[in-house]
Amino acid sequence: MTASRTARERVRAELTREITDIARRRLATEGAGGLSLRAVAREMGMVSSAIYRYFPSRDDLLTTLIIDGYNALGEAVERADADCPPDDHPGRWLTACHAVRAWAVAHPHEYALIYGSPVPGYQAPQDTIAARLRDVTVLGRILADAWKAGAVRPPAIEPPAGLAAEAGGFRELMPEVPDSVIWAGVSAWTALYGWVGFEVFGQFNNTIEDRRAAFDHSMRLAAATMGLA
Repeated sequence: MTASRTARERVRAELTREITDIARRRLATEGAGGLSLRAVAREMGMVSSAIYRYFPSRDDLLTTLIIDGYNALGEAVERADADCPPDDHPGRWLTACHAVRAWAVAHPHEYALIYGSPVPGYQAPQDTIAARLRDVTVLGRILADAWKAGAVRPPAIEPPAGLAAEAGGFRELMPEVPDSVIWAGVSAWTALYGWVGFEVFGQFNNTIEDRRAAFDHSMRLAAATMGLA
C-alpha cells in the first residue's frame, strides 16, 4: 500500500512538473494573460478534464508559476550573497544586484510574470508572499549588516515625518536601521528593479550597448545613495 501510494505521488509530481514546464514555455508566446489550461493539456496529449485534477483553475497554475519564479530568483540572490565575504557590504550589494539582473536576463518571461504588468483578472494569494520576499530579504540583510558594522553613512536628507508609519514593513527587513537609511535603501532597490525592468522589457534597445558595465556603474551609484562606503 505504501509503495503504491509513493508511486502515485511520484507520477503526480512528474506530471505536475511537466505541466508547469510547458506553461512556463507558453508564457513566451501567449503571455500570462493568454495562458490556458486546455492548451497546456493539448500539448501534453492529455484530455482537458484531466489537467484540472492537478490545477483546478488557470489562477492556480499562475500562482505556482509565480511562486516558482520568486523562489528561483530568491535562490539565485541568496547563493550569490553566500559566496561573498560577510564584511564586504558594497561587494555583497553589487553581487546581489548582478544576480538579480543575470536571472532576469536569462528568464525574461518569468521575470515579466513576477515583476511585469498585472495579469487581468488575477489576484495573487497570500501563498506568494514568502517566496516574494526572498530576494529583498537578502538586500535588507546586507544593508542591516552594514549599518551594524558602522559601514553606512546616513544620507543628508531626512525623510518627512509622515513617512515614519510607511517604513513599518521595511523595518522588518532592516531591523535597527534608521528611517533615513531605510528610505535610501528603498530608493536603491527601486533603481535596481527599475533598471532590470528597463533592460528586460527592451527600453534600452538601441540606446545602451554595454549594459552590464552600465548596470554595474548604476548599482555603485545606488550603493552611494544608501551610504555604503
